[in-house]
Amino acid sequence: MNTNKAFDCVLCGSCVVDILVRPVPLDVPIGGGKLLETQPIEVTTGGIVSNAGIAMARLGMQTAAFSYTGNDDWAAVIRASLEKEGVDTQWLVPHPTGATSTTAVLIDPSGERSFAHCVGAPRLMDKAHFLNNLDVFAASRMTLIGYYSLMPRLEPDLPEILAAIRQAGCKTALDAAGSGGAMQPLDRILPHLDVYVPSRAEAEHQTGEQNPRRIIDAFRACGAPGLLGVKLGSEGALLSPAAGQYIDISVVPAPGAVVDTTGAGDAYYAGLLTGLLRGMPAEQAGRLAAATGACCVTGYGATAGLRDFAQTARLAGLEPGV
Repeated sequence: MNTNKAFDCVLCGSCVVDILVRPVPLDVPIGGGKLLETQPIEVTTGGIVSNAGIAMARLGMQTAAFSYTGNDDWAAVIRASLEKEGVDTQWLVPHPTGATSTTAVLIDPSGERSFAHCVGAPRLMDKAHFLNNLDVFAASRMTLIGYYSLMPRLEPDLPEILAAIRQAGCKTALDAAGSGGAMQPLDRILPHLDVYVPSRAEAEHQTGEQNPRRIIDAFRACGAPGLLGVKLGSEGALLSPAAGQYIDISVVPAPGAVVDTTGAGDAYYAGLLTGLLRGMPAEQAGRLAAATGACCVTGYGATAGLRDFAQTARLAGLEPGV
């Protein structure tokens, strides 16, 4: 691995305190005036900065957080959690007016979840914040930005921001959220990305296509030069390292009971980028990604189930020392 830079990956964007409430039945309305008896309510971290940053740190990567928190008590929860995992928090700074992003995660007995979310301070990230801090990207091999469609101040300027980050010598990856947003401005963003692997729901909304190969072809037609893919949930994933090339990635069975699917997509991305940064071909990196996602769903919250590189690689069926 290249050790000439301080960081393997800078994680940018959504950085959240997650309040986990379980079990909450999601197939019937809760209604008003009711008392739901739950297990002990837990507070943990969420959002791509924490989810993928901690996952990559567990897999042996040097990671840094680049986002806003608020000037409130929740900010200390995020900072302490990241620092405990070895994630650099120098660029995790309080915003003068925004609140720390928070989410109530309602988890049903099967592990499915719904969210009540305050985007908070990360929504206030803008072009100036990135361009004034290009030194951190110059010190990193890769950056992952998410969830761009929830950050309206950032979205229109992402082509310029990503171009500047790549010019600084840092590769780029992007993640969406919610519906995934529209094909505009994604069509202008894709030419500046080295990795883009949205979920099937996000990709279908973006492209209007349902066939995963056609989805990838639609991204490629916009000038996307790098590794593309679609996360397909229980069907695995489809990756495309180059135009006309498609690799099916099978699901890796979870190494335990599935208790919570929160953060599984972020864990997948973390495993994928870790594999690529370790020099793996796309197929092996995809298998490491699938195994990282499989570990994630065995713990409550987005990070409790994550494992180290050796354990995750074994689960993925990769040779020792890969």
